[in-house]
Amino acid sequence: MDSENLFHWIGEKLGAAIRFIVDALSWLFDNLYGAIDSFVRGLTGALGINASIFSLLILVIGVAMLYAAVRALVRRAPVATVLWTVLGVIVLSWLIH
Repeated sequence: MDSENLFHWIGEKLGAAIRFIVDALSWLFDNLYGAIDSFVRGLTGALGINASIFSLLILVIGVAMLYAAVRALVRRAPVATVLWTVLGVIVLSWLIH
């Protein structure tokens, strides 16, 4: 067996393995992007808000405030519960018309 043919064969197999890995990762990230995009479009469509990063950031902040209100309720802190609830509702009302 010629050494040039051996190295050519090894190169082909290594290239095929690398190509398989790249194609698999490309497929994975394409599907992941599609799932995230569909989720964001469904969420923003149901809420009637714009699908921008700023709107999503404000949405996360508002939901975090409502979560803080629930935590304050569990801790039996009525003033903090009312405060976080009012702030969360105000922030979310900026987005949802």
